[in-house]
Amino acid sequence: MLDIVLEHQFLGFIICILAYKIGQWISEKVKTPVANPLLLTIILIIVFLSVTGMKVEQFQIGGSLVNMLLAPATAILALSIYRQREVLKEYFLPVVIGCLAGSITSIGSVIILCKILRVDDAMTASLIPKSVTTPIAMKVAESLGGISSITVAAVVLTGIVGAIMAPLLIRVFRVKNPVAAGVAIGTCSHAMGTTKAIEIGEVEGAMSSVAIGVSGLITVLVSTLLM
Repeated sequence: MLDIVLEHQFLGFIICILAYKIGQWISEKVKTPVANPLLLTIILIIVFLSVTGMKVEQFQIGGSLVNMLLAPATAILALSIYRQREVLKEYFLPVVIGCLAGSITSIGSVIILCKILRVDDAMTASLIPKSVTTPIAMKVAESLGGISSITVAAVVLTGIVGAIMAPLLIRVFRVKNPVAAGVAIGTCSHAMGTTKAIEIGEVEGAMSSVAIGVSGLITVLVSTLLM
């Protein structure tokens, strides 16, 4: 009976939804940045697969449906950008310069660290787009000869760390300007960080959403120079 349930084609999708809702509930109860809903979701799914013995290939049949929603979910962020369009007009140049600085720093740090640690070219290419949203990161990694699965893992890890550390770093460095805070979060930790930026404030969320698109475009352009 268990085998029949585990082989259901939509089970992976259902597991993702339930795990996230549980993670979200735990996060709301605990109220600590470390209890990030996405991080808890990953842990819960790993535990479920380990306990039930469900194969990753079986899980991915339904779980892959979640990947189809990545691009539409990113596009929805345009709503918050539209609501803050006047702020964007006022700070357009600083936003672009901030995204440019953040993107180049992210890419440059990966290349330098990989050189120091003698990481092979395929792994380096996989890590270069770690700070942009998943659909863009996968395409960039593939064009550079990277491994998309490693890229996805790096993007998720970067997003989780960004979402957890963003509130703390804003306080430590005393970032008072909501535009600066939003651009910093979106540039370094894409959509996952943006969910935290939205919680911090609407302006932060809107500017973080803008940073996702701008930094993604910059990363694509820079990657063409690396090919």
